[in-house]
Amino acid sequence: MADSEYLDHDAKSVVIVMTSGPSTPQRCATPFYIGALLAAMDAEVTIFFTMEGVRLVRKGVPDNLVAMEGGKRIIEFMRDAKSAGVRFHACNPALPGYEMEKDDLIPEIDEVSSGGALADMILSSDKVLFF
Repeated sequence: MADSEYLDHDAKSVVIVMTSGPSTPQRCATPFYIGALLAAMDAEVTIFFTMEGVRLVRKGVPDNLVAMEGGKRIIEFMRDAKSAGVRFHACNPALPGYEMEKDDLIPEIDEVSSGGALADMILSSDKVLFF
């Protein structure tokens, strides 16, 4: 195992599709932790919030949510990922289903994007993860 090389040092792009939201808080920290880690390893990382994941980016929600009792707030994981260079996209078609508008979103969101934009990201990225 000592001879194994884990990183080929070529540019990488990763899309993390975030479908988990406040109803499953235990799933809401890891994507940001992994995203920050990958970005620190020079990967281009985008987290795309869709389905219930858009509820996670409603103002106030990640401020009051923890993945486990006594853990840090989800907004802190999100800000760590943003500081590492991770980009956040919210799915525009998912917003009305959760009675949300663009003005309801946290300022950490970089773009409100279409489902077609997600499809393009998936087809053009090196890796896709789903949470």
